[in-house]
Amino acid sequence: MRIIGGEFKSRVISMPKGVDIRPTQDKVREALFNILGDIAGRRVLELFGGSGAVGIEAISRGARHTTFVDNNFRCVNTIKANLKSLGVDDKLYDIMRSDALKVFPTLEAKGEKYDIIFFDPPYYRELAKKCLINADSYDILSPIGLVIVEHFKKDIITTGLKTLVFDRDRRYGDTVITFFQKSI
Repeated sequence: MRIIGGEFKSRVISMPKGVDIRPTQDKVREALFNILGDIAGRRVLELFGGSGAVGIEAISRGARHTTFVDNNFRCVNTIKANLKSLGVDDKLYDIMRSDALKVFPTLEAKGEKYDIIFFDPPYYRELAKKCLINADSYDILSPIGLVIVEHFKKDIITTGLKTLVFDRDRRYGDTVITFFQKSI
């Protein structure tokens, strides 16, 4: 897998070995960052981090700080190795080994605020919807922030939300990226 743009453009990152993950495809990642535009200075949270491709792409494109979350030690070790191989300053990121559904209270208690919250959970387990409801329930999104969910095209994830509202979505084959923002 390679980084699409920014400081680390064309650099290759590793995938976790012995872990069944579905990484965000290059074309989907490229489209995502084209939609986001300039993210310089933004704070990013990547849940279900896997290889860290989305968060590393964000750092490469000027994000101020990225927090990576994954519960699998192989994924956490891969994210660490990828950041080290690229020479990323450790002030630009945090890595948390935690269940993505359970990390929200911890982040809220720390007073964390993110401009971009991205997650790409395994398909077919309703994790996208559960994670979105958690993101909606905790105050970790900045006033200008976006929650971005990568999910299977048949997943219905927009029900039961209190503070987040649908912004837009884009479809890439069986994959959909859905954007939410805080209601005004």
